[in-house]
Amino acid sequence: MGRFLRLLATVVLMLMLIFSGEMVAEARKCESKSQRFKGPCFIKANCAAVCRTEGFHSGHCRGIRRRCYCTKNC
Repeated sequence: MGRFLRLLATVVLMLMLIFSGEMVAEARKCESKSQRFKGPCFIKANCAAVCRTEGFHSGHCRGIRRRCYCTKNC
């Protein structure tokens, strides 16, 4: 019984170590509608390029009206 408990504890510890390595905290993302992008947004790369000129990290098209929203880490 003692060997079984030690083996069980070892297996549980190994599983915890394996799965805890995958848990990475992501930075919060702040989002703002682009001030410079004109017209409907259909191509993410164009939106992201305009957002970078506004000081953001990236951008994406969103919503029914297809607006460009810029993103950065908060």
